[in-house]
Amino acid sequence: MGINIIYIIWIIVQVVLGFNLIFPIVLYLFYSLGKKDTIGDNPALPGVENDYAIIVTAYEQTDTIKAVVESILTLKYSNYIVYIVADKCDVSNLIFEDKRVVVLRPEQTLSSNTRSHFYAINRFVRAHTYLTIIDSDNLVHPDYLIQLDKYFNAGFKAVQGIREAKNLDTTYACLDGARDIYYHFYDGKVLFGIGSSATLSGSGMAFTTALYRESLEHLDVTGAGFDKVLQSAIIGKNERIAFTDKAIVYDEKTSQSDQLVNQRARWINTWFKYFKLGFKLIGAGIKNFSKNQFVFGLVLLRPPLFIFLILSMFCLFINFWISITAVVVWAISFFLFVAGFLLALRRSHTDVRIYKSLRNIPIFMFYQLVSLYNSRRANKRSVATRHFHEKSINDLMKKDED
Repeated sequence: MGINIIYIIWIIVQVVLGFNLIFPIVLYLFYSLGKKDTIGDNPALPGVENDYAIIVTAYEQTDTIKAVVESILTLKYSNYIVYIVADKCDVSNLIFEDKRVVVLRPEQTLSSNTRSHFYAINRFVRAHTYLTIIDSDNLVHPDYLIQLDKYFNAGFKAVQGIREAKNLDTTYACLDGARDIYYHFYDGKVLFGIGSSATLSGSGMAFTTALYRESLEHLDVTGAGFDKVLQSAIIGKNERIAFTDKAIVYDEKTSQSDQLVNQRARWINTWFKYFKLGFKLIGAGIKNFSKNQFVFGLVLLRPPLFIFLILSMFCLFINFWISITAVVVWAISFFLFVAGFLLALRRSHTDVRIYKSLRNIPIFMFYQLVSLYNSRRANKRSVATRHFHEKSINDLMKKDED
């Protein structure tokens, strides 16, 4: 009896892990057979600009603030105010002549993204209809707000843009960029394309101010992961989060091993803390017959990429002594995963340096394991990721033209 129970558990574990391997390609099949999104092809309303608050959060360091503000001020848009929340920062060098830039220096350390956001919201110079969140290491494409407008004007209340790499100077940065491309494709473009919602990425996202306040104002979210709580609250209302790969922010990728370990430790800690929200959304999806909620709930339950890959490899190895049939099934599943990963790179604008970096994936996964070991004390190790690149938006625009 005991052996049968162990065998059943073993089968269930393999099915769950195997499902995560083939899930992306299954989503893509539904996406390729379904009706494609045409909203992004619609022109913005001529002569009409929505009112945006652009919230830029910084913690401890302000080295990249001037570059991000410079990129924002080159937007092909005029109806916005930039709110820089400089938490635990020296703001003596943050002097801007443009009246659309407001520098806020909290009296007490906030140490929280949402606290910084609401610190700005409670000091808005006017009642902005929309807000968008930008990290201090981001740069913003000139068309960013124009592209967001297309989805807000179509009736969406939440939109996730795409975060392209600002730097690909090291193997770690390239592999970090490859990971982002994979998730933007499946968790953004494909998920939204099949009628569910894009996952939120922490920055490069925008909301109606009312929806953001309804979702988070009653909570005090500390540590990493506010985007996980936010997206769960939005999907819980059965609102959809739109995705557009034309609303571009350039994001700094992790370029050093210690930077990678600290950042991933926080992210892994966040998954263990919030993955259970997926069960709630799956239940809501069944109750409400909502594809949006059900599929999104499945996505939230999925472990970080390296965890289910390593566990799947372990299952494949064990099955050499148990079942050759299972070995074949696992081999097919791995092939489908790799095919799906390469498909995401091929269907996106992928730099050749990223392809060259793929041979170093084992090293990248090793540091992910180190991050897993450190994940329990992740928020104590470091609150903010250190930034090392001070490129301007003009540098990136020239590179794109070349």
